[in-house]
Amino acid sequence: MKLWLNLLLVFSLYSCFAKTLDKKNIPERVQANMGDLLEDEKRVINIYHNSVNSVVNVSNIRVSDSFFYGKTEVPQGSGTGWIWDDQGHIVTNFHVVQGGDSFVVTFHNDKKQYKAKVVGVAPRKDIAVLKLIDLPKDLTPIKVGNSKSLLVGQTVLALGNPFGLDHSISKGIISALGRKIQGVGGVKINDMIQTDAAINQGNSGGPLINSSGEVIGMNTMIFSTSGSNSGLGFAVPVDEIKRYVPQLIEHGKVIRPGLGIGILEEQIRERYVGSKGAAISFVDPDGAAAKAGLRGMSRDNYGRIYLGDVITKIEGKEVNNLDDIYQILEKQKIGETIEIEYIRDNKKQKTNITLQAL
Repeated sequence: MKLWLNLLLVFSLYSCFAKTLDKKNIPERVQANMGDLLEDEKRVINIYHNSVNSVVNVSNIRVSDSFFYGKTEVPQGSGTGWIWDDQGHIVTNFHVVQGGDSFVVTFHNDKKQYKAKVVGVAPRKDIAVLKLIDLPKDLTPIKVGNSKSLLVGQTVLALGNPFGLDHSISKGIISALGRKIQGVGGVKINDMIQTDAAINQGNSGGPLINSSGEVIGMNTMIFSTSGSNSGLGFAVPVDEIKRYVPQLIEHGKVIRPGLGIGILEEQIRERYVGSKGAAISFVDPDGAAAKAGLRGMSRDNYGRIYLGDVITKIEGKEVNNLDDIYQILEKQKIGETIEIEYIRDNKKQKTNITLQAL
């Protein structure tokens, strides 16, 4: 009986692998040399050949003024991206496109350079979307999975263009989940995937792929104490990407709930109010906070500065900086009413604010 069960298990595993093995995407010369390889090796080769045509190199070009030549195009750097849909949208990191005036995209085994433009960015999530101006003959969107069911220890593959080396693949595991990494503007990127798969210069913006050939994250950065490219790699979870990319394509930005306020930097806040609370620097006169009567800092005719309201809690949760506010509002919806506790003239007060779209 045990023998039959073992044979059935082997057959099931083989059948599962056979379903994912799309030989038409694997060159004949590669297939000819796969016979004696382990099934795990065959799976990696299969995933590579079924994904590589969906992964692109992104070159960031800045226009510079030259005394002798006038305006010239200067390569500013390069990264990786991946095809989102058959309309020519490409997902990459914000820091890959940051500061660029134009962008050139190249595909695997295609010598032509394709121009692209930025259609939307989400700097605080390190996500950007490009749109190809001219489409290649064959455009293959990558298979997108999910990141909610990821497990520490499972195998992952990173595709990209490290050090300018075209379309490389590296293998590793998920080392940890739920990491927080400092992002743009004092806001942390939550729920990052930590991996030991090699993520080097040029890999940024490339897909992190599971053993089923599905994207589960986007390679973003490496943290190294030695200054080398060996260290901890991090990827934005694909569930975050699926949440924001459609908004970037449609609106050019992320539509999220907000208060319509500015918050003092922590160093300046400590000078005025200490280490607790988030001090409001300004209030948008047309924003939700203004409608609720909150006040920002002000200055009189003599140049004297007066402190505005200091937010201490939102929905009962303590806040001390912009990141605290951002992470709480991230879980709310536009149009919802939330309770805010704040200090004005050394007195604790409360108010309700209806969140608006920002």
